[in-house]
Amino acid sequence: MLTTIRSAWKVPELKKKILFTLFILLLFRVGNVVGVPYINVDILTSYFDSQLSNTILGLYNAMSGSAFSQATVFALGIQPYINASIIVELLCIALPFMERWRKDEGEEGRKKIEKCTRYGTIAIALIMGIAYYTMMVNQTKQGFQIITDTGFIPAVVIVASFMAGASLVMWLGEQINEYGIGNGISMILFAGIVSRLPQMIGGLISGISYGTLKWYLALLMVVGTLALVIFIIFINASERRIPVQYAKRVVGRKIYGGQSSHLPIKVNMSGVMPIIFAQSIASLPATIAAFIGKTSGWWYKNVFDSTSIIYTIFYFFLIIGFSYFYAAVQYNPVEISNNMKNNGGFIPGFRPGRPTADFIAKVINKITLFGALFLAVVALMPVLLGVIVRDNSLAIGGTSIIIVVGVALETVNALEAQLLMRHYKGFLD
Repeated sequence: MLTTIRSAWKVPELKKKILFTLFILLLFRVGNVVGVPYINVDILTSYFDSQLSNTILGLYNAMSGSAFSQATVFALGIQPYINASIIVELLCIALPFMERWRKDEGEEGRKKIEKCTRYGTIAIALIMGIAYYTMMVNQTKQGFQIITDTGFIPAVVIVASFMAGASLVMWLGEQINEYGIGNGISMILFAGIVSRLPQMIGGLISGISYGTLKWYLALLMVVGTLALVIFIIFINASERRIPVQYAKRVVGRKIYGGQSSHLPIKVNMSGVMPIIFAQSIASLPATIAAFIGKTSGWWYKNVFDSTSIIYTIFYFFLIIGFSYFYAAVQYNPVEISNNMKNNGGFIPGFRPGRPTADFIAKVINKITLFGALFLAVVALMPVLLGVIVRDNSLAIGGTSIIIVVGVALETVNALEAQLLMRHYKGFLD
């Protein structure tokens, strides 16, 4: 791996992309510590640790690199952009003119969709900023002096700061996509979660030292985490290969085709996005309840809380649903069949055209189901482990592990592709 990094560093273009990505991530970390005016950070942090650390807002805090609990400029993180992306993707299916943008208008249509996503991000950031401010005002009225001044001007400044921070995070992610190594939004998520790693390790050591966590339970957590990482890597590299045979064609004096190939379909074709999207949708009621100060009662503990049975079941089915949604967006069996037919290819045992499309759709449905079950089981496994060791924060940590490992693998694949283009030996050999 070190040899590969040295080889990549010798490529000027790749070196610039890596340095640019690191610079953007540094800017993101700097923004995570820039405070918003009129907020008492110490009181907010103590309230968050005592009341909200094991709620869904704790997941937001983990994804933002603790910026959410400290009400910094980047407190909302990348969540507004993710939510806006979900809405725009659904609208591209529901609205015919947006579907034409994506399928028929090429680059121009993609720019229109990106513009809609940006405006949606700003609108959602405004709503979330107002909700966050309302939550702090409610807690200020109940004795937690989080807001130092509850006037109109301070309210505008606080909400505008949150909204501007979310917009800037979105812009930073787009810069990584354009000038860096790519996968910008996921890279920002990765940076926010990894920044909390020293704090998590310190908390584990402190728990063992003070006797609040048994050593064998800590060992079980470490072993379970390593096993989870290995399992994720194994499934991510798995794929179903459909054999494809190309007929011979005579063009002039040359003969083309006649070779055998395959159509690869990854088991986990959608990566970590179904988990992120499902988490955003499933956590919406709990987030609203936390913002308005209703974090107690039967409904919150048994339905909205991230460790409740109803929430877990809903979360499970959402992951499966979003996995099929992403598979439908990425793979069009009819289009694949037509492209194969136009190039003289066919799947042995199936006629070109509709039979081939039906077979590909059947295979994709089976693979998607297995990949969706994999994501759902891996996402819910830490919740069950948290019940065993009586630590609800593991539900948050488990989701973070999935995101970190998934983003790391995607980034490695991107670097591997860059290196293979330059005939260097890469990470995955």
